[in-house]
Amino acid sequence: MGEQIAETYTRRPVITARAAATFEPVGRSVAAARAFVRDTLQGWGFPDIIDDAVVLTSELVTNAVVHAGTAADVLCMRTEDGVRVEVADRYPEREVPLQSSPRRIGGVDREGGRGLLLCAALAARWGVEYTPTHKQVWFQLDLSDRPAGTRSAGPALPPEALPVADPRVRVAVVQIDRTGAISSWNDDADVLFGFPADQVIGKPLTDFAAWPHTPGTSTGVAEALRLSRWEGSYGIRGADGRITPVYASHLRVRDIAGAPSTVCLLVREDERAVLQSLQRTPATDTATSERSPATDPFEVFIGSPAPDDLDGLLQRTVERARDMLDGDAAYLLLATDDETELEVRASTGLPSARQRFARVPVEAGTGRYGSARMPAVHEDLAVLPGAVPLLADTGMRSVVTVPLKVEGRLTGSLGVAAEAPGRYTNEEALRLQFAADRIALAVERARLNELERLRRGSLSFLVEASDLLAGTLDRDQTLALMAQMTVPTLAAWCAVYTVADPASEPELSYVLHEDEDRIDGLKTLLGRLDPPEPVPTPGARVWTAPAEAAHAAALRSSLRSLGLTDIARQPAGPGTSLATATAVGGETVVLPLVARNRVIGMLTLGKPTDDHFRQEILELAEDLSRRAALALDNSRLYSERTAISQSLQRSLLPPELPHVPGVEVDVIYRAAGEGNEVGGDFYDLFPIRDGAYGFAIGDVCGTGPEAAAVTGLARHALRLLAREGYGGPAVLERLNAAILDEGARSRFLTLLYGELWPQEDGSAILKIVCAGHPLPLRLRPDGSVEAAADPQPLLGVMEDLELYEQTVALDPGDVLLCVTDGVTERREGSRMLGDDGLADVLTTCTGLTAGAVTARILRAVERFAAEPASDDMAILAMRVPERQEP
Repeated sequence: MGEQIAETYTRRPVITARAAATFEPVGRSVAAARAFVRDTLQGWGFPDIIDDAVVLTSELVTNAVVHAGTAADVLCMRTEDGVRVEVADRYPEREVPLQSSPRRIGGVDREGGRGLLLCAALAARWGVEYTPTHKQVWFQLDLSDRPAGTRSAGPALPPEALPVADPRVRVAVVQIDRTGAISSWNDDADVLFGFPADQVIGKPLTDFAAWPHTPGTSTGVAEALRLSRWEGSYGIRGADGRITPVYASHLRVRDIAGAPSTVCLLVREDERAVLQSLQRTPATDTATSERSPATDPFEVFIGSPAPDDLDGLLQRTVERARDMLDGDAAYLLLATDDETELEVRASTGLPSARQRFARVPVEAGTGRYGSARMPAVHEDLAVLPGAVPLLADTGMRSVVTVPLKVEGRLTGSLGVAAEAPGRYTNEEALRLQFAADRIALAVERARLNELERLRRGSLSFLVEASDLLAGTLDRDQTLALMAQMTVPTLAAWCAVYTVADPASEPELSYVLHEDEDRIDGLKTLLGRLDPPEPVPTPGARVWTAPAEAAHAAALRSSLRSLGLTDIARQPAGPGTSLATATAVGGETVVLPLVARNRVIGMLTLGKPTDDHFRQEILELAEDLSRRAALALDNSRLYSERTAISQSLQRSLLPPELPHVPGVEVDVIYRAAGEGNEVGGDFYDLFPIRDGAYGFAIGDVCGTGPEAAAVTGLARHALRLLAREGYGGPAVLERLNAAILDEGARSRFLTLLYGELWPQEDGSAILKIVCAGHPLPLRLRPDGSVEAAADPQPLLGVMEDLELYEQTVALDPGDVLLCVTDGVTERREGSRMLGDDGLADVLTTCTGLTAGAVTARILRAVERFAAEPASDDMAILAMRVPERQEP
């Protein structure tokens, strides 16, 4: 067993005092163990090793109560050389990695490995011991050799090793009032800078201070004077005009009347050791042979191996910072590229879900991080509410914050807070700053890598979104695509509002939630809320109404659980389910959908309870909203124009077919082209006078709107001329003249026109003129098919036409079939249906009604070729029913 122990004592230490405590396996026990060790060592008078002991105890107790899941026994023993701390858990079977390499320690068991790595880095000696019922990890911290009873002292040095100073060290004492003006100036200040007191009192210190501005920062001497404590270097311009470099220590105080002022102690820069606070470093063990190999300071702080992802690295950082300063909470914020805002990225001990990705301005003012560019200590936040917005209403009283900087540029802010006031001083700020300086570059590198991945992903996302949006002109499909692209990639839920015109109210058009079971509830909830105002201002704006509704629903639920049903019904009538309210209780943002300088809708994105949107996500959503708005407006314009086109086209079609006594009539019409209801083919059947009906079927050269225009001219002209009493040839001759009058817009036209007279004996008489059109076919009851007219010249080509009409008698059982060339010219490769193919199909229609005849002809045409028809088609069938036997 002894071979498995990392290091062992050569002799047992003499124990002069001991303290022990047991901590249950709950999360709060870690903080309680830190406090126990801190208070114990403070009582023994060992403040210089408290920080190391607290950090190591925190790691080992975390392994026991969190990872091993057992109670932890902590024993502190005071020896003549220092302090030994033992942490035992009740899970001796749990494997503890004991490899000699710190990197391998972290690689085997990341949690346990980090704790043992810290033992190797910070403790004078450490080891692991087993008993049948316990596993125990111990560490020894030695005391530094210095006079007892002092807060901090350095070793005794020979005179030649001491700092150099003038025979008389002068310390200028300058007091600055609340306005920044000098109110006190001592004799040493007069000697150092050459100004007597009466020449400087009442003047601003900024008139004399030469502040060394750092590129990328805006902190000046005026800002430093407002801090509670500050140390650093700057220059004072003397009476001779020369600048004297000084090292200064500032302390903010107030007099008995409550007026604040700042006391500044200044010495020459080369005498800074007189005022400069010592930066505490871990005690050096003289027995270097007993210590672990030197490790990277970054790895000692963050643990090895460091997390690969940014979120993991930031979370590990705040946990280490909290433990290092024995805090109750810690947080880390990252700065935007322009350093004007800080975004919450990691926290521990705080309601992180509510704060994550929230943003606050950097500059000074209420609700801002005014001290983000330099270390700051707030001894009691109750005295200055709002100084650290992130800690509002969290119970934290004291906090220390330090900046993360890379090459002078602010990249973030790290803070540690405690529930008790007065826990932190400038010494803790210096220690935390030292740690922040070690991790700032790694954090910035990880942030840039994450940002690059996000940008690449954003470009891919927008390219795909643009392709999808460009692939449809259907409004409803566009709305669905908008929502499906945002959920769950950008948000937990999405609602799209549309605005028909500036005078109308926004309409809730589409709702989507990542949990399909909540879509209906979400739609109901949003339907009860007033829609967001449609403003054209670009960018996302927060909409609080859903969160307020969620809060009201939660309140009603609580009241119902207490039995206060009457009160619970009052706030909002029919209640929203608590699950739905919870789903929309987080941050909700609204992005305008602006197309062609007009707001056509709003894209609303929501997060679950206590969650914020990342700025990168909002920027991506804004890019998507611009593309979606244009696609939605294009679909609107397409729908409107299609509706107008179809309305105009429908006006060119004849109304319902009239009832013709004794004759069955049926028509099938198909216009070629998407969205077309009328093309170059047309038909008509209309009453001329009592007992007489006109019918026509024609084909204008070409398809589409131009052909449809000639269709309208022909159909209306036929009705007008026929009802004026003109016969068939006269009607067509006048229509021919009207077409030719159109000039360049004219198109030639084939037309079959006739007049129908039902007879009392059950037959029908037809007078037909076939002007260049496919000949009508007559089907006899015996199945024979024959042409019922002769071909004549088509219309719209020659001015002088000599047309004649032919009389056809339809006996009972006869069918007259009239079609356009879209039927006879139906092709499949080199094959064409033709007149003979149409006649063959018609021979199979004996005994069928007129409707059955047209349906069979259409079915034969469609089956003739696999490809859709590329030409308009019109099929008109008239049948004289056979006489029924009495």
